[in-house]
Amino acid sequence: MNLLTQLMITLNLILGTFITASSHHWLVAWTGLELNMLSMLVIIVKPKSPRAAEAAIKYFLTQAIASTLMLFSSTVNTIQTGQWDISQMTDKYACTMLLLAMTMKIGAAPIYFWLPEVMQGTTTMTAMIIASWQKIAPITILFMTYNNMPPKIMMTIGIMSTIIGGWGSINQTQLRKLMAYSSITNLGWTMIIFTTSPHTATLNIVIYMIMLIPSFMLIKKMSMKTLRDSTTTWTTSPMANTLLTLMLLSLSGLPPLTGFTPKLLILNELILQNLTPAATTMAMVSLISLFFYVRTTYITTMTTPPILSPTTMKWRLNQPQQKLMSLFIPLSLMALPLMPILTSMT
Repeated sequence: MNLLTQLMITLNLILGTFITASSHHWLVAWTGLELNMLSMLVIIVKPKSPRAAEAAIKYFLTQAIASTLMLFSSTVNTIQTGQWDISQMTDKYACTMLLLAMTMKIGAAPIYFWLPEVMQGTTTMTAMIIASWQKIAPITILFMTYNNMPPKIMMTIGIMSTIIGGWGSINQTQLRKLMAYSSITNLGWTMIIFTTSPHTATLNIVIYMIMLIPSFMLIKKMSMKTLRDSTTTWTTSPMANTLLTLMLLSLSGLPPLTGFTPKLLILNELILQNLTPAATTMAMVSLISLFFYVRTTYITTMTTPPILSPTTMKWRLNQPQQKLMSLFIPLSLMALPLMPILTSMT
């Protein structure tokens, strides 16, 4: 793929998201989603391997069904209300269908099965785009229609996503599948608070993306694909290994790292809304996710494979510095003091 083609695909990917995020008409929003999906398909099949082709087919089928369901729900709502405006989604059956369509697009429960398989079949950077940028457009539609969304169904989806993300990651050794289940878990935290405090949900997804991007960059930098690969990274790149460990702990929500901030705000908001059982369930289920994060960090930092060389460090050339990663890592680890400001914003 030449440079001009890559530039066009990237611009279409960005343009599709912005069209959906800025539209008020259902057909315009659908057009943006389709443009975004078609651009993503080209990026997925770029490696020209059977696994990439399989991932592209799974991604296409799932996204096409979700887009069809979204069009159907908007048409049903238009028949009932006579409005194509996104903010006028008032029919309860149409809202339920739209919610299922958007959860299918972002990979939340109950239709989550495609996300780990697609992310495993793509490259590391493509998986990063699927887990971060591709969620912006559907979440924007949910943000514009949250007033009429069924709160009980959204809370059920949130709890199910958190449970599935935690349990699904326990038996995984592939890092991209682990990050996919991590994404599903975070979507659960986002969905459970969406109807009561959409600004907190938006803050949660933004902070998660800020933590996710440098994590994938570090995985790409150290050429890690499985948990077994992480045992050999200490001798080749100790600083990157340490940063990845801290990033994973931040993703798990351990204080005093940045990932603790949205979880605390969400639990606090649930308790203020007299949803203490839901808050307790989310806090208990998050321990499952904490287990696989801590297991990964233990394997990465506290286990060392047999080293035949007498030197503790491998000889290596100076690696190029990535300025974007240098920007995101401090935000991903040390943004907890900003919590009072973030609280006032939500």
